[in-house]
Amino acid sequence: MDQVKFTQMKDGDKEDYDFLTRHEIDHTKGTADRLLKALVELDEGLSGYQITRLGHSLQSATRAWRDGADIDWVVSTLLHDIGDIFAPYNHDEYAATILKPFVREQCRWVVEKHGDFQMIYYGEHVGGNPNKRDAFAGHAYFDDCATFCERWDQASFDPDYDTLPIEFFVAMTREVFARDPYDPAVLNAAPQPLIDDAVAKLRN
Repeated sequence: MDQVKFTQMKDGDKEDYDFLTRHEIDHTKGTADRLLKALVELDEGLSGYQITRLGHSLQSATRAWRDGADIDWVVSTLLHDIGDIFAPYNHDEYAATILKPFVREQCRWVVEKHGDFQMIYYGEHVGGNPNKRDAFAGHAYFDDCATFCERWDQASFDPDYDTLPIEFFVAMTREVFARDPYDPAVLNAAPQPLIDDAVAKLRN
């Protein structure tokens, strides 16, 4: 069987859907590598900064790694702007949706909201609200998102920073996307600090 028999989904039978399920499972195994490829393709998008969009993503993730962050933080940081090409008006939500089945809620929320939090740095210059993040005051992850933006995101446009190459992050990305999607043990895992001084000391 090379393809299903039906032309309308309602006409499919168990043989058709068993066939499709096998194909879909095989396809999902390549998710991490497709995302890494898309990350490289960020360089076809927005320009004008002193480093490329890929460079920004790698630099952000490098800073997270060197701060002692765990794998969920590092991979979430690596992919936080993955939506820049296809979803320029909601790139943060786009990235968070990709991450949602595979990382804890803390990281997903921070990635989803980081665009609003970043406005504090430039909102006044573009006619936006620099205090947009105040809508989330009191949220459990407010401080995490503020720290994410301050230490890893807004700071990562430096052409002289010693940024790690994409190859460094491949195994971590594959590990995260090899998890069982929507595993409650992952999604509901306890929040972790962005900065772990003891781990950072070992990594640096």
